[in-house]
Order: sequence, then structure tokens, then C-alpha cells
Amino acid sequence: MLAVRRISAVGHRPSPLQQLRTRGAGYHDYVRVETPSGHIRVPLSSPKVIGIANDRGDRSHQEDFYSFAALSLDPKELQRSVKKHFGIEWDSTKVSDLLARQVMHGGSMVSQYLRQELHGLFESSKASDIPELYDWIRSLGGYFKRFRGGVLAPWIAEPPTEDPLDLETRATLTFFEVDRNLSSEEATQTCGATASVALLHSLDAPATPFFSAKKLALTVAHCGDTRVMLCPVKGGKACPMTENHHADARVESIRLRRMMGSSIITDSYGESRWMGALTNTRCLGDLRYKKFGVTPEPEVRTKLLNGEEWAYMVLVSDGVSSVLSDDEITDLARGSPDPRTAAKKILDFSQELGGEDNATVIVVPLAGWGRNEGTDETKELREYRRIQAIGSERQRRM
Repeated sequence: MLAVRRISAVGHRPSPLQQLRTRGAGYHDYVRVETPSGHIRVPLSSPKVIGIANDRGDRSHQEDFYSFAALSLDPKELQRSVKKHFGIEWDSTKVSDLLARQVMHGGSMVSQYLRQELHGLFESSKASDIPELYDWIRSLGGYFKRFRGGVLAPWIAEPPTEDPLDLETRATLTFFEVDRNLSSEEATQTCGATASVALLHSLDAPATPFFSAKKLALTVAHCGDTRVMLCPVKGGKACPMTENHHADARVESIRLRRMMGSSIITDSYGESRWMGALTNTRCLGDLRYKKFGVTPEPEVRTKLLNGEEWAYMVLVSDGVSSVLSDDEITDLARGSPDPRTAAKKILDFSQELGGEDNATVIVVPLAGWGRNEGTDETKELREYRRIQAIGSERQRRM
């Protein structure tokens, strides 16, 4: 997962329940790849597998965090997800059980706690946890007194469904579980974190890893203002998978006005803030604002990818997205020899333009890596912006 800048609950210690849950976790820091002679392990930390660049900018400390792992999930859940979102009957029996369960899980978050715990919580959350969790959610009051459970509703009903979870439901359950775990810490009343999680599930048979998969199911669970985007091989125009959860964003303003009325206040910098305090209206933590409509419920988007038509996926924190557009970000990664170099090019250019915030970039190669077609549409704009930034810096020093 990748990290976005916001005040983070870095001091939180996992409870005994969390330690018990994650102790037997099946996730690991490599992906299994099938070969004629058996399975081999490819480390996710390789700069050719996932590219990462981050910097604390002018801040005194780093609040951006990221992590990635290969999860082991129930193939029945994965089958249900693929059927629900894409109408495809995926047959998990055509690949080995280990590979049928394998899902690449990575992203960005603004909390050391999330970096350490989210993989384990994602794997260990169970449908049987939902009724008790729903009682806790309703106890937050205000906005959540009217909350009917969203995608969790079938497991709250009487009698509850016996269907397995799908990835959208598991992500929602996990994000709410994180909030409940954080609620035991006083600091999380006024501290919060944002997170974006990307799940890549290969549908190929024989099984292939995400970076060479011909057919790939992508699920993005997003809460806050981290950006996730795809770059196609043809044309190269960015395909956004997230929308910033700011108070004045269309989806959020509709949700909040329908449930809570309007409490948007514009600060002295012209930025809209919910309750006069928060930039993000979806986040983990910030519990004192939950009854006023701030929710950890992620916005989940899915996309079925023909891997060879997509060059790479990029995740960036707001230290980058506040400086660069999606198209500038994907264009900067063009022609890079490896994902790590691509991530560094994006980060370096954002800082060259004056980015001073914590900043993180993650570049995930897909089967179309290195085969971008078309022109670099933002090249001239970036050069103009670079010259303007140099001029502004010279004037500042005079």
C-alpha cells in the first residue's frame, strides 16, 4: 500500500486480538510464479517488480508509508468478485491451490500502523465479524445512526446471507475494522490517515504473476486523496481509478448534503474544509468527526484488464498529485528502463516544481510495460512549468 500525507496515528500499538489475528497470516513479500519445474518466488522488493520513490520534502518527519504483499484469499471469494463485477465464471481449479489464492495487495497510506497491520487484517476479517462491527458503527451516532451497512448489509440482515465475501465487501469490512481498532487510542480522536489499496488478481490459466498476466482483475479500495491511475499502451492518457474525497468533490458533497446538510467552510487559502477542519471527508481515524459524516467506508472501483493493453499502474500521495496532473504523472514514467527509475522521475520532477510535502510514488508494471505508443502529450507543458519554477526560485532568492 502507498501512503498519503495526513496526521497519522503512528503511536498505535496492536491489541492482543490483532496480534493473534495476524500471527498466522498467510501473506508474504514475494509472488509465486509457475514454471515447468515447479513454483519459484519473485521478491516484490525487486526494483524491476515494483518501483518506489519517496521523500519527506521540507517536513520534519515522514508521514507517508507504503507496503505491498501477496495475500492468500479464499478462491470462492475471488470467484464471487469476478462474477459480480465482470460477469465472468473464473474456474480456480485450473490452477494450483496456492496460485488460485494469490492476490497482489499494495498501496499507500498515512500511518505506520496501517503499513504494519492492514495486510493481516485484510486476510483475517470474517463475515461472522460483521454484526458486532455494525453495532459498533451505529454507536458512533449522528451520521452513522442512519447507516444501513452498504455492501455489508446482507450479512447484517436476519437471517444473514451465507454467501462468501467478495473483495469489495472484504475491503469495506477491513477499513471499518481498522477504525474500531484505532478507537481505543485517545490520539485517534483528532488524528487520521488516508489509504488507497490496489488488489491485482490474475485470471490466467496456467497462472501468471500480475506483471505478465494477460487477463487481470483490478480492485481499488480508496479512502482520502491518494491517487491511483493506469497508463494504457496506446495513447498513454491516464485512466484514473480514484477520486479525491474532499468536501467539495461531487460524490462527497452529494453524500454529505443528503445526510448531514452543508458544513463546508473555505479557509484563508481558498481550500474547502469539512467542519472547518478536515480536507478529507473519508479517512481512517479522526473519530470525533465520524458522527458528522467523516467515514472510513472506502470507495471501491474495479476494472478488468487485458494486461498487454496496459503499461503500468501508478500510485502517488498528495505530495505529488497536488503538483502534477494524472497525465503528467503517467507521461513522466514513459521510456523508463525499470519501475524504480520511473518512480524516481515522477518524484524528482514534482520536487523540481516546488513540491515541499511528504511525497511517495509507486509504479507497478503490467504486461504492456515498455511498449508505450503515441507521443508524450505533456512534454511541452512540463518544460514550460519547469522554466517557470526556476524563474520563481531565482526571484525568491533575490
